[in-house]
Amino acid sequence: MNAKPNVKQAVPFFSVSNIKASIRFYVEDLGFEMIHKWEPDGKLRWCWLQCGDAALMLQEFRKEGHDSWVPEGKVGEGVSIVFMCEDALAIYRKIKNRGIEVSNPFVGNGMWVVSLNDPDGFRICFESDTDVPEGTEFSEDLNR
Repeated sequence: MNAKPNVKQAVPFFSVSNIKASIRFYVEDLGFEMIHKWEPDGKLRWCWLQCGDAALMLQEFRKEGHDSWVPEGKVGEGVSIVFMCEDALAIYRKIKNRGIEVSNPFVGNGMWVVSLNDPDGFRICFESDTDVPEGTEFSEDLNR
């Protein structure tokens, strides 16, 4: 008898230093939508953000008092989250047109890779399949 898988989705949970700055980045800059939030005492403490079928959670870490945490280094350093897309280059153009700093796309592992850092240094990547040769750098003149 085959059991139905119980796990449905992996959702990254980021501890962030400034939830307002993170929300500006993910919602206003990247187009995520806030689906759930927790606001004890009227202050946003946690939220669930969604973009298409992908999601992530943000919670501002307390810097003093009960349950406080002070990171030894930059919070998101060394952490990358990859969002698989239909067209990563369309996302690149949208981000670039909003004046947001984003790396020039390239082909890696048979996919267009678009990457940028969030306010805490988490590496955010958008990728989509391509048959363009490995290592190709994107230019608007390039035929996909």
